This record gives sequence, C-alpha cells and structure tokens, in this order.
Amino acid sequence: MPEKLKELFFTPAFVDELGQSIAREHPAFDPARFAGLVFDELWGQRELKARMQHVAHCLGQTLPPEFPQALEILRAVAPAFHGFNAMIFADFVEQYGQDYWDLSMPVLAEFTPLASSEFAVRPFIARDPGRAMAYLEAWAEDGNEHVRRLASEGCRPRLPWGMALEVFKRDPAPILPVLEKLKEDESEYVRKSVANNLNDISKGHPGLVLDLCERWYGHSARTDWIVKHACRTLLKAGDSRALRLFGFGDARHLSVQELRLSSRQLPIGATLEYQFQLLVSTPQRCKVRLDLRVLYCRPSGKMGSKVFSIKEGEFEPGQHAISRRLSLADQSTRKHSPGEHSLAIIVNGVEKAQVTFDVVASTAPIP
Repeated sequence: MPEKLKELFFTPAFVDELGQSIAREHPAFDPARFAGLVFDELWGQRELKARMQHVAHCLGQTLPPEFPQALEILRAVAPAFHGFNAMIFADFVEQYGQDYWDLSMPVLAEFTPLASSEFAVRPFIARDPGRAMAYLEAWAEDGNEHVRRLASEGCRPRLPWGMALEVFKRDPAPILPVLEKLKEDESEYVRKSVANNLNDISKGHPGLVLDLCERWYGHSARTDWIVKHACRTLLKAGDSRALRLFGFGDARHLSVQELRLSSRQLPIGATLEYQFQLLVSTPQRCKVRLDLRVLYCRPSGKMGSKVFSIKEGEFEPGQHAISRRLSLADQSTRKHSPGEHSLAIIVNGVEKAQVTFDVVASTAPIP
C-alpha cells in the first residue's frame, strides 16, 4: 500500500533539521523542546494540513514571543527548505502576523517561491479585502513567476484545501484587475492559476465570466487556453453560451445510438466499458463535444453526479464508433456505494442516451 502523504512530510528528520537550523541562528532556541511539542499524543491523528499548522504553532511556542524578532529568525533559515515542508513558514505568518501587515504581506511573497503562500494570505484578504488586494495587484507585476501566481491563486474564491473567500464569492469584481494583468503572462504556471480563478468565479457568476471570456477569446493562444480552461465547469454543465463560444452548435442533428455496457452489474473497484455510435446528420462536418454524466448512488439515498469529458473535435457526417472506460475504484475524492447508477452521453450539452447499471459490494458474488 502506498505511503500516506502525511507521512512523507514533517518527519522527525525534518523537525530535527529545522530545530537545529533555528538554534544556529538563535542559540536560545531549544530543538529538543520544539520536537517534544510537535510529536505530542495527538500527532498520529492529525492529517497533513493539520500537521503543518501544528508545527507552525509549536514554533510560536518556542521562538521569541515578539513577532518581528521571530520572523527575522525564520527568514534566515527558510531558504534551506523547499516544498510542502516549507509551507510552515507562511503558516507561521498566518497564525502570528495578522497584526503586522507591513511585515507579513511582503514576507508571504518572499516565502512563496519556497512553498506557496496561497493558503496563508487568505485570512489577510478576508480581514481587509481592499488593503490586501493592493498587495496582490502589485505582486501581479513581480518579476518572479511564483509571486505572480500568488497574486491569482491567493484570491481564488473557492481554492481547494483553503478557506473560502466569501466576500469574493459574493462579488468577485476586485479580483478582475489582477487577472487582467496576468492574462498574457509568459508562465503557463501563472496562466493556469488565472484559468482556475475564473473557473471558481464561474460557479457563482457565470455571466460575468462569459462576458470576460468573450472579450479575451481570439486574441492570442495564451488567452485562448485560459478561456477554454476557465469555462470547463460551464461546458460540462451544458451552458449554451459557453458552448457557442467554442463553436459547439445545435445538437438537433446529432444523436447517440447503440449505447452498450460491458456489464450491467459490477463490483466496486471494477472497470466499466461502454460504447456507442455517434450519428452526425449535418450536411457538412461540425464541431462536437461529448461528455459522460454519471449518477452515483449514495448511502443517503440521494444521487451524486459527476461529468467526465469524452472527446471533442470536428466530425464528418455519418456514424462514428466511440468506446471508453469508467473506473469504479474508490478514490480520496469519490467513494462508491452499492446500488443503481446511471450513465448518460451528453452531446453539445444535450443528453442523448442513458442507461442504468448496478454496483455491488466488492465481496458480493456477480451472477
């Protein structure tokens, strides 16, 4: 079994190295006491992010109590650390630096090339959006791509694993000047963040995002990629305006025939194969987007839904055989439950065929 992610970071070796580094910079620091606080009786129960926050909290208990002095010590030792382990430095600022904006915001930009400060900056934004966004707008013009990415990633309204920014879920307008500055960024790393930010916004304000995407689309390959990635949720939802933007037209002359499954009953963990014929009845080739919508049975009795992209492109008139697979293996973000499921083929935003199948417990016999 693969090692859990939380066991790969904040290991005893890392905690010891960090403690020794701090002690060399600040001889009054006690590495043994620091390690003893970190590995307390609750350590094994904490998940990855909770462990990060706990290590930063333990630094707060063992470094000098004055934030400016503690911060200078961490600034001196931080460059020796990179990756997820280094996120404790930004987390320390989040926990202890919210009354020291003039120190904390610049140092979050300083720490972000070591490990992103995208989580740590969010409480500052929530506390004073106008003041925080002035920093983010300046970061959007920084020479370092990690800092420019922080300008976008830090203000995403619905950042995974991060606190939601309710103020921007209600009104994302303050985010847009940052994204305008970054829409032609030379770094794909930055442009992907811009697209993800817009995708977040589209979940609450689809019209605003489509207005922006219609202005951006067609000007450069960079902005075209951002727009397409930003509209992924709208496309999967079958939004007609988003579909038209990318040339996916009326579905009346497109149909699905002979939808077949490899089995109508499968155990959790199995792979379902499905195939169908796409019939294009237009007089000339046309752009088609094919999606798969799966309705999952849930223990509560309610159905969960997820849409997967199958294929998109230009299709000639006539029949086209399509076959794909669907994994029923449990994942960290999706667990399967026994019961009736359904599978539907969506063509240019319109459901064209649907079939049901049963999922059974992995130990149950299949007739």
